[in-house]
Amino acid sequence: MLSIFDQGPPAPCPSPFNLAAHVLRHAQDLAEKTALSVLGPDTATDWTYADLQSAILRTGTGLLETGLRPGDIVLMRLGNTVDFPIAYLGAIAVGLVPVPTSSQLTETETAKIIDELNPAAVLRDPQVACAPHARQITLAELVQMRSLPPADFAMGDPGRLGYVVYTSGTSGKPRAVAHAHRAIWARQMMVDGWYGLGPSDRLCHAGAFNWTYTLGTGLMDPWTIGATALIPEPGTDIRDLPTLLRQHRVTLFAAAPGVFRKMIHGAERLDLPELRHGLSAGEKLSRHLHDSWVHCTGTELYEAYGMSECSTFISSGPRYPARGEALGQPQPGRRIAILGPEGPVPQGQEGTIAVHRDDPGLMLTYLNAPDEAAARMQGDWFLTGDQGAMAVDGQITYLGRDDDMMNAGGYRVSPVEVEAALSPHPGITQVGAAAVEVKQDTSVIVAFYTGPEKLDETTLQTYVSGKLARYKQPRAFVHMSALPTGGNGKLLRRALPAYFKAKAE
Repeated sequence: MLSIFDQGPPAPCPSPFNLAAHVLRHAQDLAEKTALSVLGPDTATDWTYADLQSAILRTGTGLLETGLRPGDIVLMRLGNTVDFPIAYLGAIAVGLVPVPTSSQLTETETAKIIDELNPAAVLRDPQVACAPHARQITLAELVQMRSLPPADFAMGDPGRLGYVVYTSGTSGKPRAVAHAHRAIWARQMMVDGWYGLGPSDRLCHAGAFNWTYTLGTGLMDPWTIGATALIPEPGTDIRDLPTLLRQHRVTLFAAAPGVFRKMIHGAERLDLPELRHGLSAGEKLSRHLHDSWVHCTGTELYEAYGMSECSTFISSGPRYPARGEALGQPQPGRRIAILGPEGPVPQGQEGTIAVHRDDPGLMLTYLNAPDEAAARMQGDWFLTGDQGAMAVDGQITYLGRDDDMMNAGGYRVSPVEVEAALSPHPGITQVGAAAVEVKQDTSVIVAFYTGPEKLDETTLQTYVSGKLARYKQPRAFVHMSALPTGGNGKLLRRALPAYFKAKAE
């Protein structure tokens, strides 16, 4: 049997359609229910569904009154506050195309985005770094818009451009991933296949408002089914999360693996009486961490695998537990295959994990690299770049990347981008970057370089801090007499971690 898993087609996306309207479809019936709680150490700031929808639609009115028109691209340079999802959904509600970006990006990085996308405006918190742009709408102006009359949802073709997110490209140039409005329709496949989420749930996400993982799993998905979303306020210590989960009666908790690891560090037992299970995504969840969480909390931890181009589409969940080392199985409504050069490989054999082109959650294209998007198609399949194997029951085991992409706290980072930022530094003749496991379940980005002499680490750290977002910056720098290369002289990045470990011994 070939490695194709077909869960049957999802229900077709209705038309006309608007992503924000779908997210807020229960707002009228649940007007007084708490949609969002921002959790502080002593109290919580609550937003009802009525409050949330009002703020979103009034923001949409304000954006249009600035002269923006449906289809215009707006770059988001906002911080970790509730203003981020309000502005994001406000833009989508009236047909604008928001580009959410990490507040950690530097001015240099945002300049490249502005050059590529030529946004009509930048939504800007002055505290967040951004390259100059002729049309900036400040955070204060966005907040003032909430006093305007509410806009109507701009309905239209579900396949039209809805939003853009950036992901690191294998070439070192971040890619602008264009998604349609219908992408939110595809996310309902996660509700049963991963979350086990219902309207009565209180789902807490540990991430920042302006992280796409938080936007989707932590906010939009609970709102879409009428549940309550909870987000810890900025600066919350991870060690305080168990107390917050107990105090606020959290039933589901989502985070990247590193958060779960820190929560249980040094704890024999965490008392979380109302928590049913945890949800992990962003990077591979190790079996050791999974078992440690189950032992410490008495609850399960379900993993999901995905990418910016299609969100998550393989997962374990209450109805579909993973077996052994497997990730889980394709979610209901997905069509997934494991491909070799000639097409789907036999079950049990290694190949590239691929998503069928008809998946409603699959991206439209890369706006800044359409040729690369086309190159990632093999017939009717989109190649993820990750290797896996499919068992006879459809369970898929992750076997790593087929390139050198790194993972830093849930963000994929291209080593080429890190190397390009460091190579101009005086005294560096060659540089290579790789993710190195420094202790069990903990990896950091390390830069390996050659040059006449060892350079001061603080100087190097300061140098990259102005060129790369914090999560892309190396945490260590290793001076070498030569970097490992293959027979053709090409840098062997996968050999670099061994040199770090050798120097540490």
